[in-house]
Formats: sequence, C-alpha cells, structure tokens
Amino acid sequence: MNDIRSNDEYNQTTSKGRVMVEFYADWCPDCKRIEPYFGEWEEKYKDSFSMVRANRDELPDLGEKLEILGIPTFIAYDNGKEVARLFSRDAKSKEQVETFLDGAYQK
Repeated sequence: MNDIRSNDEYNQTTSKGRVMVEFYADWCPDCKRIEPYFGEWEEKYKDSFSMVRANRDELPDLGEKLEILGIPTFIAYDNGKEVARLFSRDAKSKEQVETFLDGAYQK
C-alpha cells in the first residue's frame, strides 16, 4: 500500500477515481492491530477503489485541515469529494473496518 508523503501528493491521489485513505500514526495501537489486513483489503477491493495511507504525524497541517482528531481514520473519496468517513472510535477491529469498506461507496 502506498504512503502519501506530502499535501500535494494527497491532493493529486484523491482527486481522481475512488480512493480510500487511512490516517495512522506509528505509535497507534489500533492502527497496528488492523495493519496486517491491508494486503487482504487491497486485493479484495481492488476493483472498487484504491487504498493509500497517510501518517498523521508526518502531515500535521493536512490532518488539521481535514479534522483528523483520532486515528485510525478512514476517508473515502470519489473524484476528489469526500463521500464517507470512519472515525477512530469505530475502526478498532477488522470487522468494523470491513463493514465500512463494504458500504463506503454504496450511499
């Protein structure tokens, strides 16, 4: 899974198509708990959307702008528009994240 390294890269990546972004931090235990499933999720959802990650601590201005108040946070984009968001309180298990990923673009 690709890691976003700059605000410009974030804007370019999320501006076209369907893109799922996970905001995380290296010190976050919930992030580490779900990290082993990313390869599985990339494969499962590859025909529906692409997945990328952004380290909240490395992109503090972006995190503040997007109001990333807890991690992990998932944001679903469709051609640059945010269409769904999963907040940290609801992203603590594989099942919770998969439920969100399954329905993010169904609205």
